[in-house]
Amino acid sequence: MSEKRIYLSSPHMGGGEQKYIQEAFDTNWIAPLGKNVDELENICAKFVGKGYGAATVSGTSAIHLALKLCGLSEGDTVICSDFTFMGSCDGVMYEKATPVFVGSEKDTLNMSPEHLDSALKAAKKKGKLPKAIIIVDLYGTAADYDKLLPVADSYGVPVIEDAAEAFGGSYKGKKLGGFGKYSILSFNGNKIITASGGGMLLTGDKADADKAKFWSTQSREKAVWYEHREVGYNYRLSNICAGIARGQMEVLEKRVAQKKAIHARYAEAFKSSALHIFMPPRGDSNYWLSVGVIDKSSKVKFTDIIDALAARNIESRPLWKPMHLQPLFAGCEYYGDGLEEDAFSRGICLPSDTKMTEEEQMRVIETVKGALGE
Repeated sequence: MSEKRIYLSSPHMGGGEQKYIQEAFDTNWIAPLGKNVDELENICAKFVGKGYGAATVSGTSAIHLALKLCGLSEGDTVICSDFTFMGSCDGVMYEKATPVFVGSEKDTLNMSPEHLDSALKAAKKKGKLPKAIIIVDLYGTAADYDKLLPVADSYGVPVIEDAAEAFGGSYKGKKLGGFGKYSILSFNGNKIITASGGGMLLTGDKADADKAKFWSTQSREKAVWYEHREVGYNYRLSNICAGIARGQMEVLEKRVAQKKAIHARYAEAFKSSALHIFMPPRGDSNYWLSVGVIDKSSKVKFTDIIDALAARNIESRPLWKPMHLQPLFAGCEYYGDGLEEDAFSRGICLPSDTKMTEEEQMRVIETVKGALGE
């Protein structure tokens, strides 16, 4: 008999979700509108310190709408974090624009302020600044907003904060998701809380929030008949999914505490190991995923550890493959020094599932140490 499956980061219901789902059924609001959607937008906006929210079917669609609010169109450029998931960049491609990738700082692997400045200087010299800068809060840790935002402001380029991995984290007392002109959340199944899917665009401007909602409901004009003057999208979140997310918001702080405890156990277990647990030095991370990087002196590859874990029915993943190495983006500009490629070649995301017991986490630790020969 195989051992019980241990997941990387799977949905974890808190118990309160069903009441909001039942409310939707009782009122027959089984649609991409309704009280749950409205309340979720208000709760999330208040939580991160933004005025308004627009709930969407995914974080990717929310980024797309934010880019449209920045005026992105065909032929434009957008600066993107290089070390991220593809969803951070998809919206650029939807508008037939071109991404420019900015590499990482050493301490957090988030976007480097120095490399950002280099990319913007080059763009200014060419006479065409990007329409936006998408900054990712990687694996739950804040980017260096003390430096990044002044650089962006000095060139007059708006920032979209991709906080999809970081919901519940903070920096200097301010919640992540509160730093960009537009900020993005995700409720995908692997995130710290989930609606089975879904996302959120957050902004301090009511007109922008209203415009995002307009686009996300097929750009239907206010008329008795179906009138359309702009291209629209079927991006609004279901009232059922929004009900799940409302219930999940009630346990968000608990999930952050659980993620922190998981990370702390890994840090203690591997403190004298060839696997170095990544210790975010900035802000209060939500520790969405605990990340380990294999020492350069070790002959063990990250695939060896993944295979050893898989043999014991344990899910793990490599780190993000840098965007500038993706075949889709061959030929795109990249400003960096290869830190992302090095991290990708030696890194692994360890199981960070909040349903994982301490005993199950010890199984993970023992398996990894065995693969390392420790």
